[in-house]
Amino acid sequence: MENYDLIIIGGGPAGVTAGIYAARQKLNTLLITKSFGGQVARKAVAIENYPGFEEISGMELIKKFEKHLRKQKVDIERDEVTKLKKIGNHFFVQTKSKNRFQSKAVIVASGADPRPLEVPGEKEFIGKGLSYCVTCDGPLFEGKTVAVIGGGNAGFEAAIALSNWAKKIYILEFGEKIRADETNQEIVKKTGKVEVITNAEVREIQGAQFVNSLIYQDRKTKKEIKLPVDGIFVEIGSQPATSFVKGLVDFNERDEIKVEFETFQTKTLGLFAAGDVNVGSFKQIVTACGEGAKAALATYNYLRKS
Repeated sequence: MENYDLIIIGGGPAGVTAGIYAARQKLNTLLITKSFGGQVARKAVAIENYPGFEEISGMELIKKFEKHLRKQKVDIERDEVTKLKKIGNHFFVQTKSKNRFQSKAVIVASGADPRPLEVPGEKEFIGKGLSYCVTCDGPLFEGKTVAVIGGGNAGFEAAIALSNWAKKIYILEFGEKIRADETNQEIVKKTGKVEVITNAEVREIQGAQFVNSLIYQDRKTKKEIKLPVDGIFVEIGSQPATSFVKGLVDFNERDEIKVEFETFQTKTLGLFAAGDVNVGSFKQIVTACGEGAKAALATYNYLRKS
């Protein structure tokens, strides 16, 4: 079993930044990730608020992150962590491929997974017209009619991206008011392709071999309406990927990890967390990077004193 000073779990902005900072502190570091980018690679089509880049795609930005990381002295394992435990002063990590690693400290930066609708038909039509990734699947809907579920910034940004391909786009928002920023709302209006439906509760996904419609209920009138669509993109938020740390950390009601504000230390000594897995209202690339940097520096201080 290989032994490290630090194991970082996750290859998104928080994990990559933590890896770069750990390497600069000369920590013997292993980063384990299924893939690089996390939600940045899956969802961020055009990023306009990351310092130094007036506009860059999520995929382009994460490629730059990965390139920077690979120039550092950091071991990289492309795998998925399934178990994490602490025995004495050491952590033991097991992956889906049954590989096992040991370390003195761990930074959990596993990010978040798309939150499902949990309605009939959803699971059956994943990959058959239902998607959680506009960047991945948007071009497949050239000239077609699609629905985006979710009226926040993610939903409106998805609609903006889809306007490059789809002929008609519906945005369905559960609440009475749209939650997206005014800037995104203005861009959506200018496309001339988008119809926004508020007070819409999705009840069922329908189709044969592929999606052909969805049923939603108007929350005011209680009337159920069938909306013919060729594709559905779910953009209703995300849920932290934290199942493997149960028992080692405290969670809030959304399964986000509670940490000490300055060091990002969890309740388990030597176990830190950074990025979208943590408690916090602002889930941004730049804040994830900041948390990754702080967690790595705090880890260095912890190891130096232990």
